[in-house]
Amino acid sequence: MTGADSSARPRRASRPAGAPAPAGRRRPGGGPSWILTVPAVAGAALAVLPLVYLAVRALERGFAFAWDVVADERTGLLLLRSLGLAAAVVAACLVLGVSLAWLTVRTALPGARAWSVLVTLPLAVPSYVAAFAWLSAAPALAGFTGSALALTLVSFPYVYLPVAAALRGTDPAQEEVARSLGHGPVRTFLRVTLPQLRPAAAGGGLLVALYVLSDFGAVSLMRYDTFTRAVFTSYRASFDRTPAAALSAVLVLMTIALVAAEARTRGRAGHARTGTGTARPAVAVRLRGPLRQGALVWCGAVVAASVAFPLGTLGYWLAVGSSATWDPATLADTASTTLGVAAAGATLTTLLALPVGVIAARHRGRVAHLLEQAAYAGHAVPGITVGLSLVFFAVRYAEPLYQELPLLVCAYAVLFLPVAVAATRAAVLQAPPVLEDVARSLGRSPLGVLREVTVPLAAPGVAAGAALTFVVCMKELPATLLLRPTGMDTLATRLWTETGAGSFAAAAPYAAALILLAAVPSYLLGRQRP
Repeated sequence: MTGADSSARPRRASRPAGAPAPAGRRRPGGGPSWILTVPAVAGAALAVLPLVYLAVRALERGFAFAWDVVADERTGLLLLRSLGLAAAVVAACLVLGVSLAWLTVRTALPGARAWSVLVTLPLAVPSYVAAFAWLSAAPALAGFTGSALALTLVSFPYVYLPVAAALRGTDPAQEEVARSLGHGPVRTFLRVTLPQLRPAAAGGGLLVALYVLSDFGAVSLMRYDTFTRAVFTSYRASFDRTPAAALSAVLVLMTIALVAAEARTRGRAGHARTGTGTARPAVAVRLRGPLRQGALVWCGAVVAASVAFPLGTLGYWLAVGSSATWDPATLADTASTTLGVAAAGATLTTLLALPVGVIAARHRGRVAHLLEQAAYAGHAVPGITVGLSLVFFAVRYAEPLYQELPLLVCAYAVLFLPVAVAATRAAVLQAPPVLEDVARSLGRSPLGVLREVTVPLAAPGVAAGAALTFVVCMKELPATLLLRPTGMDTLATRLWTETGAGSFAAAAPYAAALILLAAVPSYLLGRQRP
């Protein structure tokens, strides 16, 4: 056991005779209470609904037909393309996210607070807007290069935010001890700091991988065939849904494999500080000479490529486009609708994610593992498949919900539940479980512990997850196109409609409004301080 692991492991607390078993402890036989299990099962059931649809559709013509689709040579090529794109984007996002988090949190970087806000703003840029901006400037980027570039520049905040939060919450004492024992700054970072960041980086990398696998807009504009584009093409080309359902099933299996791999990277060490006293802020590392200039150039280049360039492209189309005949009243109404729908989606998603995230952080049993995997299952299923599965469910079993707003809100919850679950789990992991044990020993019920201890301690992280979910709900496209009530438009659907018709200047106001609105919660996320 390393020094980091031993100091982070919570101490055992004695329990008075007759007192209820402490909640939230990771010990054999200590399963989650029904207060958490019942709503977590409800959220997991909603998340796996698309899987039921896929099973029905994929096997309706027999297993042999579905296997022929999966075993086809083109499916293998799509698998390699999708995994290759996801691997490239995740690797690039880890480099960008970890380096920027360290620069803005642990160094005396000039304007660190401003940089921490600016590097979260790419969350407000939809992947299809970034792809359009780069493709319009350099058509030769079409294909793998352009897809990887666009997806990296809008996805790296998924890594930056949890890693920056982990750096702010980590006690620097262990790093100081390592330095006092003769370890240099590089070795201290690799041997002490980086292991403490592993859960946050792995969780962010998983979100990036799932985002890439489920992306439709960027790869479509860049004309790069992945599973999502192939599924969409199959749905549009034929009334036979079986081939597309079989391809979507492969995406689900890839998701399960990724979630399992990420779970193994967490290890068994605790990550909450439980020692005496309060954590001190780390002493900022001073950057001098070339290091200081290089850090500023690095941050400036990332912000320029991910934020300034797309905004400049939209500004160009707004200034010179002759087809920009848009109605301000329509734009305002569309923006208001987008905010309302995204707020409803973020609220439902956060409520469903809270019990799943707490169980995933505090329990290690089979139930916790299955619930977490179920929550992630729907995220890699293409949005159009999630939409069709909910249409299938509504027509068969809940007809009053067909083409109504609640069905669209449920689709957002299915698609983005992992975003909120990851944020909640990371926040709960940082809260010492010994405080929950003390509350139980004082007679608090599981619900009381959750309401008075767990949720208040994890509230900042849960709120950050809700804000992040709000942003991605605003940008969602395929499911919104399919499930929106008749006559309702969001900024994303109007943008896609105008872009598909070749009216780039007419689409620019909706793209600009979408980015500006999404920039507000992105700014608040980047402005977070301990």
